[in-house]
Amino acid sequence: MTWVFLGESPTAEPVLERLKDLTPLASHEPLVSLGTFGRPPRILHARSSSTALYDKAREFRRAGFEMKRFTPHATLCRIKKIHDYKKFKALMEKYKGEELGEIKQEIALYQSTLNDRGASYTKLASTIK
Repeated sequence: MTWVFLGESPTAEPVLERLKDLTPLASHEPLVSLGTFGRPPRILHARSSSTALYDKAREFRRAGFEMKRFTPHATLCRIKKIHDYKKFKALMEKYKGEELGEIKQEIALYQSTLNDRGASYTKLASTIK
């Protein structure tokens, strides 16, 4: 789950300092149901309505992170085109209320590096030692 997208940054030190103020989630939180972002849908995600995730978002804000319209979710894929909306809607309905996974307790800072095959990720810091 992405808590905050930071964009380009010349150095990680200010973010690492703010990360020190955060604690791990108290427990794993469930991802329940599928959802989409965009019209037409452009992102397929698994969502969560756990109050613990909204509480953690407030902790991020207090630590100085900018949180715009926080919606707890895990992105599953980008949607280029839906060829059969009827089947797509049936799939969405099939997984309504179904537990699809969980969000782990760890909160980590990752550096993403774009290359010709996509992005590679390197963990720089974590709330779990």
